[in-house]
Amino acid sequence: MLSGKTILIGITGGIAAYKICELIRMYKRQNANVRVICTPNALNFVTKLTLQNLSQNEVGIDEFNIPDYKPEHISYADEADIMLIAPTTANTIGKIANGICDNLLTSVVCAFKKPILIAPAMNCNMWQNAAVKENIAKLQKYGYEIIDPEAGFLACGTEGVGRLCSLDKIFDRTVEVLNSKKKLSGKKIVITAGGTIEDIDPVRYISNYSSGKMGIALADCAFEQGADVVLISTVHVKRNYKIVKVKSALDMQKAVNKEFETADCVIMAAAVADYRVKNISEQKMKKTSDDEISIQLVKNPDILKEISSKKTIQTVVGFCAESENLLENAKEKILKKGCDYLIANDISRSDIGFSSDYNEVTILNQKGIVKKLERSDKYSIAKEILEVIYGQERNNEDNRELCTSGIC
Repeated sequence: MLSGKTILIGITGGIAAYKICELIRMYKRQNANVRVICTPNALNFVTKLTLQNLSQNEVGIDEFNIPDYKPEHISYADEADIMLIAPTTANTIGKIANGICDNLLTSVVCAFKKPILIAPAMNCNMWQNAAVKENIAKLQKYGYEIIDPEAGFLACGTEGVGRLCSLDKIFDRTVEVLNSKKKLSGKKIVITAGGTIEDIDPVRYISNYSSGKMGIALADCAFEQGADVVLISTVHVKRNYKIVKVKSALDMQKAVNKEFETADCVIMAAAVADYRVKNISEQKMKKTSDDEISIQLVKNPDILKEISSKKTIQTVVGFCAESENLLENAKEKILKKGCDYLIANDISRSDIGFSSDYNEVTILNQKGIVKKLERSDKYSIAKEILEVIYGQERNNEDNRELCTSGIC
């Protein structure tokens, strides 16, 4: 299943480095070409000779060892289809997140434009360190995929989250990324993200707590699977796909309508404000002696309902955020909106939803509940959502073909 693929493995100086020997063998059994780069400290845990014998390739360590006059970090980056860094130490995570290129491994990462998987492994207190968390968030923002460490007994003798995740999980994810890139090829998917901002005056506005993380995760996942992605976002983000920056609900409506006709799928993950200020003040509103102030609000357009009413070939997916009676409200909403799917979020929980890196959702269609996705990182949730949407679409296409053949 990996025949013809080149996998570049970066190994850093953590005790879990020895486990990568078995991972190399797993890749080789599937006919992958495996190349390895080590940081100098990684060789304290595993030998260069072992890695060379297992990978059947020279192991890169020295940034200035340049055979055939080729800059080594560029040649590694050009030749590989995917890069995996495992185990990834807190030190290397910090370097990559901040663009530091002080060894061969970090220089290759900086030049690598294909998928990069990062599998951290460290002491549980290090994993919970605020600086490490911030660096991980940076990497996710830049488009790196983090394969989170697992809980268990650590080499330092303590129990906690920090051990390298299972080799099977790393292997499976590598295969998925390499073999799923064209799954959505030819599909134009429009995704909205973030909370809209409705001005009151030049310095104040009405908005909500949406971070845009779920919409961005959906866009990243769809792009990785080969889709032509358009992300309409209130949140500033840099990616390799098309991004349309908007502010208000009216801005978002205009942007969605512009892309809708040529879209195969529209996923409304943004939290669009229900109301906007009727008369926006051109100057800053001054505080008065009055104890109360009134601002008149008017309804914003219902973008989801609007596009659902005019869809032809498009699949329209909505989101709902509820603090109570999640499923009852979601079932009522999907019937009112007329969309094909509705993703229901419970915002009453602090461990998922707004601003969190994790989510737990229930997917509904017009007939009822399709699937419940248990708590997981938002990228994994995004992947499952796309699988439900396009898995269902493939099943419908198969059924149509059978019916046309007289077999239904």
